[in-house]
Amino acid sequence: MPGDPDKPRFDVPVGLFEDVEDLKAQLAALTAQVQALTAAGGPDPGQTAADDTGGEGDEEDWKYPPFILLLESPEYDDELRALIEWVEGVLVPGYLGEPSADARWCPLWFEHPVAVARLHACWLAWQELTDPATCGYTGPSVWHRDHLDPCIRELRSPTGPMAGCTKGEHQIGHRLPIPVPSAYKSPTP
Repeated sequence: MPGDPDKPRFDVPVGLFEDVEDLKAQLAALTAQVQALTAAGGPDPGQTAADDTGGEGDEEDWKYPPFILLLESPEYDDELRALIEWVEGVLVPGYLGEPSADARWCPLWFEHPVAVARLHACWLAWQELTDPATCGYTGPSVWHRDHLDPCIRELRSPTGPMAGCTKGEHQIGHRLPIPVPSAYKSPTP
């Protein structure tokens, strides 16, 4: 009887069985890969199975984005130039209002190492979180909340790295702490 609820249905599309078999094969391959990686200690973070050639050039195949304070010339200069383009082309016109006593901004921000470090970190996050392929559509919101807002709040605060800079006056050394004598050195006679 066609309407018998106890009788199994055999009119399932053939393609469904093929899909199930494909999924089983993919699961078996992934399980084997996980077991092999676990037994071998796994690749370095960021390295995919396709990158794992076991040869000498592995480190050159994958590089993390460089943090600017860890670079030396000429790489530092190139990265700073790119950062300046982003800050002056995106950040300043889009997000910064007129500087004030409560919201500082130094036009020579690139001479303040703390500002360079914070803005570079914010820029690296922007590069990652504004690409829907890597972060979906919520990435820009996350970037604003977790990266831009805290960065700008710190940079523009009255105690931030630009605190000594006012309109027309630039002070680069205003945030350097006074050297504290080390407790580990014996006093010189």
